[in-house]
Amino acid sequence: MEYKYEIHSHTKNTSRCGQLDAEELVKLYKDAGYSGIVITDHYSPMTFKPAEFFNKNKALEHYLQGYRKAKQFEDESFSVLLGMELRFYATVNDYLVYGITEEMLYQLPFLLPLYIKRASKLLRQKGCLFLQAHPFRQLITRANPKYLDGVEVFNGKATKEANELSEKWANEINAKIKTSGSDCHRKTGVALGGIITTEPIKTNDDLVRILKSGDYKLIKNQR
Repeated sequence: MEYKYEIHSHTKNTSRCGQLDAEELVKLYKDAGYSGIVITDHYSPMTFKPAEFFNKNKALEHYLQGYRKAKQFEDESFSVLLGMELRFYATVNDYLVYGITEEMLYQLPFLLPLYIKRASKLLRQKGCLFLQAHPFRQLITRANPKYLDGVEVFNGKATKEANELSEKWANEINAKIKTSGSDCHRKTGVALGGIITTEPIKTNDDLVRILKSGDYKLIKNQR
């Protein structure tokens, strides 16, 4: 049996650019035949209100709104996991974090001012995976591979050419992990990407283990 998982998605509950409420997002993916979804809302300067920059707990309560609402619609046949799309202050690069939990978020310092060297180290020490998202999107620069566990080689919002360059670069740097995600913000972005596994993913540990193993196929529905 095969299972499909979306591992790059956004809710309007947290991400300002999101157009889908968490409940609708889950329903759309269930209808599309997926077995689960990772909510990777933006953890970036654009997400938080000014007062939240100085109150980490308040910022996290805001950040977790989309995931927590989506989690309410999890069931035996559909998993909802927490992830992150991280962008630091005064930068345009985005990084996907897998394996993150609510508990970790409250333990870690506010991530935006840490930048890639320190943030990558702290997150990886916690057992998380740190990947560069859509590395050939306009204005983005490729990160130093030593700070990365892998690369998103297919992004549903990227052009065919950008995705091809992402996969080529991932091969050049011998990226251990290559992923695909829809980068879903709206209905037209549903089910463009993701991974296909031969075993169900129920927890963050399952997700991290499978991504490390390479025992999955990529979904690439290029628009």
